Amino acid sequence: MQKILDAIMSGTATGEDYAAMEVPESYRAVTVHADEQEMFAGVATRDKDPRKSIHLDEVATPELGPGEAIVAVMASAVNYNTVWTSIFEPVSTFGFLKRYAKTSELAKRHDLPYHIVGSDLAGVVLRVGPGVTAWKPGDEVVAHCLDVDLQRPQGHNDTMMDPEQRIWGFETNFGGMADMALVKANQLMPKPDHLTWEEAASPGLVNSTAYRQLISKNGGALKLGDTVLIWGASGGLGSYATQMALAAGATPVCVVSSPDKAELCRKMGAELVIDRNAEGYKFWKDETTQDPKEWRRFGSKIRELTGGRDVDMVFEHPGRETFGASVYAARKGGTIITCASTSGYMHEYDNRYFWMNLKRIIGSHFANYAEAWEANDLIARGLIHPTLSKSYSLENAGQAAFDVHRNLHQGKVGVLCLAPEEGLGVRDTAKREKHLEAINRFRNV
Repeated sequence: MQKILDAIMSGTATGEDYAAMEVPESYRAVTVHADEQEMFAGVATRDKDPRKSIHLDEVATPELGPGEAIVAVMASAVNYNTVWTSIFEPVSTFGFLKRYAKTSELAKRHDLPYHIVGSDLAGVVLRVGPGVTAWKPGDEVVAHCLDVDLQRPQGHNDTMMDPEQRIWGFETNFGGMADMALVKANQLMPKPDHLTWEEAASPGLVNSTAYRQLISKNGGALKLGDTVLIWGASGGLGSYATQMALAAGATPVCVVSSPDKAELCRKMGAELVIDRNAEGYKFWKDETTQDPKEWRRFGSKIRELTGGRDVDMVFEHPGRETFGASVYAARKGGTIITCASTSGYMHEYDNRYFWMNLKRIIGSHFANYAEAWEANDLIARGLIHPTLSKSYSLENAGQAAFDVHRNLHQGKVGVLCLAPEEGLGVRDTAKREKHLEAINRFRNV
């Protein structure tokens, strides 16, 4: 690995140089273990600690198959799916890997007693498998996390509709939180050349997810003049949704949980911000009973900020805790787009506010190939910026996941893999200087 790292750090190694290097037989990877799936039995979700279940192991390099690539990973990032994997909720991911292994001889590689996590990466291509023509050793890349073969017709119009669609590093093995990663070559995209490795690694999953959910015709199809309620507006997903809403000429109403997070939203350019903790909203009286009075109080606060307007759409991802309020808050004919359920996936809402007011609920999951590329292009052009706040070493990936699980973070939390320190990998310094303030907006908050 040191020879590979030296070549990357030199900035002068050619594709032929990389092709001539030997790929190591093993590498460091952040894993969870199949024999620990029951370690948190009886423990409340909030009290499950990823630092106990996440390991740094030396693992065998997988066989490279047709249409695949092996990437030397300089940096990765934590997403909530890493938290889910580490606490074995809502189900253990080892079930995903076993089901995947049954689909083909090549897929059997993924059924192992360990699961290498991570659905983001930035790095350098080391090898490509048979049939790969778009990428070659030495290419600097980022990866989106859509794993699909497109052998079924259902996905040919929208790749997310393929029945064998999976999220790499969550529903597959050999994820990005490691010194090397195995990906399908069609996951690769050009690394934005004005960003460091850790900055470039951080947007992939959440930026693409926010793009489909908010901008794409498959999601909310946000337009000029719309007002959109964004939960967790300074977090991993919400920070990109907030930027996109502003760039599209819409008005975000940003919901956050602290004054620091509110200030971050204002720094992004948002003017309408609700600190839900300061306002004391309690949408549930107890574990089984919601409080419609709190929905109405929340709706009044939104109208106070917007000059009497209800929101055209709601960017939903907390799930159970907020969904009833989200359905209530959307205007007549409005839309609630949901992509996750970080507070619980059994949603409840009052159907009277839904059906009688002609509202819509849209499910949105990651992004198709075209949407992922479009989202990455926004980053590369400096129209949307990374929201990286902090990076950990590979050895401290458990702490990084713990921070996200406990909502102790802002924006995205990065993980340095092969990169020995932050700040490396910038190729276009002039472009970077132009956007430096925005790039660093979330740093060390």
